[in-house]
Amino acid sequence: MIDVIDCSFHYGIRPVLRDVSLHIDRGELVALMGPNGMGKTTLLALIAGILPPARGRVEIDGKRRRSSVENEKAIRRGVVYLSADAWLPPLRSGREWLLAVGRTYSVSDERLMAHADDLLELFALRKIADSHMGSYSSGQKKKVLLAGALITEAPIMVLDEPFSGGLDPSGILSLRRVLQHLRAQRQTTIVMATPVPELVEELADRVALIHEGKLIAYDTVDGLRKTAGVTGKLDEVYERLVSPTNVETIDRYLQSRGK
Repeated sequence: MIDVIDCSFHYGIRPVLRDVSLHIDRGELVALMGPNGMGKTTLLALIAGILPPARGRVEIDGKRRRSSVENEKAIRRGVVYLSADAWLPPLRSGREWLLAVGRTYSVSDERLMAHADDLLELFALRKIADSHMGSYSSGQKKKVLLAGALITEAPIMVLDEPFSGGLDPSGILSLRRVLQHLRAQRQTTIVMATPVPELVEELADRVALIHEGKLIAYDTVDGLRKTAGVTGKLDEVYERLVSPTNVETIDRYLQSRGK
């Protein structure tokens, strides 16, 4: 479904991604993890077609991104991208936003109206659904954005930090259950970045670890455990593979504060 092939990207002279390649199967949920500023958001933007790779290519269902207007239009009809800092029109209501997004993806009005009501209920937004979004809290805006991604019914979802942005425990539970359902149905391919090991361990089929712009591991959680040589939780595996000296750094800091 998704192929990232020898992709590199840089901002000015600073390399952000270096020769990254990975294959994501149809219906698979893949989580990206890694330290801040190491290329996760850039990789998602390349998959989503927001950025062109400096070298290499991205293919979606056999079509190369940005290879032609026709190919790009066909890809965009089936891909929804939610950035970590997505914008909402402050003078429009949440309901108006959902309906506009759904129509952009050619969802029929009958199906769209029903799904919008269901999503507003799911994320506890009914009471403010017809108020201007400029009056929403950060968590409510995040819920509207998530609902907007879901209402497209796109077969490919690219989500940057979907569980962040002030999402409350109920919103986290709702999103987690929905992603579990989509994963179980195997009808939606999902690529997401999140720093929360517990959510990754529960949701992801495979995990891609990005460090200093390189893909250093790409496997199931159990496969990563074997690679790291540990049997514990994903946060322990992550530290062993990505930040092996971090625990020592923490211990040194705490010891220095105890003097």
